[in-house]
Parts: sequence; C-alpha cells; structure tokens
Amino acid sequence: MTEAFFKVQDVLENYKTAVYEKNVEKFLSMYAPDMHIYDCWGNWEIKDFSSWKENVIQWFNGLSEDGVLLKVDFTDVVVEENSDLALIHCAVTFAAHQDQSGENLRQMTNRFTYGLKKVNESWAITHEHSSLPINMETGKGIFNLK
Repeated sequence: MTEAFFKVQDVLENYKTAVYEKNVEKFLSMYAPDMHIYDCWGNWEIKDFSSWKENVIQWFNGLSEDGVLLKVDFTDVVVEENSDLALIHCAVTFAAHQDQSGENLRQMTNRFTYGLKKVNESWAITHEHSSLPINMETGKGIFNLK
C-alpha cells in the first residue's frame, strides 16, 4: 500500500480522485491484498489482487481510448465503524464527460457496499459489492433509479 487512509472517508475521496485521474496504482492502494470483490460488470467475483488489477487497467484504458473523464459521486453514504473494522453502504454515480469539451456523455448509479479493515494503521477495502436493481419485466439492470 502506498497511500495511508487514516479516516474511512479518505478511502472514498481517494476512489474519486484515482478514477478521475485513471491512476491504477492510486486506485489499488485502497485495497487489502486479500480483498474479495463481487462486481456487476464482466467478472462476477474476484478473489485475487492480480485479477483485480487487470480489471482496473482494462477499465481505465477503455476510458482513455474513448477520451472520457469519469467523475464519481457518493450519495446516501452510511458508515459504521469501530477501531479495526468499517462498513460503508452508499449509492455511487459514475458520470462520463468528454475529455476535451467537458460534455456530459452519460451517467449511471450503482449500489455499493464496502467492508474495510485496518492494515498497518490505514483503512483498506477487504470486501466490495456493487449491484444494480433489476427490472423484473425485462431482466435488465436499472442504471439510474436515483
């Protein structure tokens, strides 16, 4: 881990900044080596750091190829924490903007739950679960319920 996150909120701020900057190492610095992720894109479940790193690289490279800056906003954030463990649940909106013009291209909102633990006095994500509600008539995800 290269960054130190002394407050749980620091992790969320780092998430926003790392995604906007498309900085893979900064993004990965939030995750514990033994993290476990349930993702709603492509890979159902990721249990090893190298696979997660490959996903993040592909995600950020895709954004770069498309000339997109991605702004992240956390809403309805609830944090429960004690001295060594924390739980966060929230809504996360990803808004894609054209890199050159700043034009808002698209956005979507997911539900996220994070489990964090203290690793060397710094908060680290050990569990992440992202999800979308499903339209029962079409079987498709609802991307902008909020």
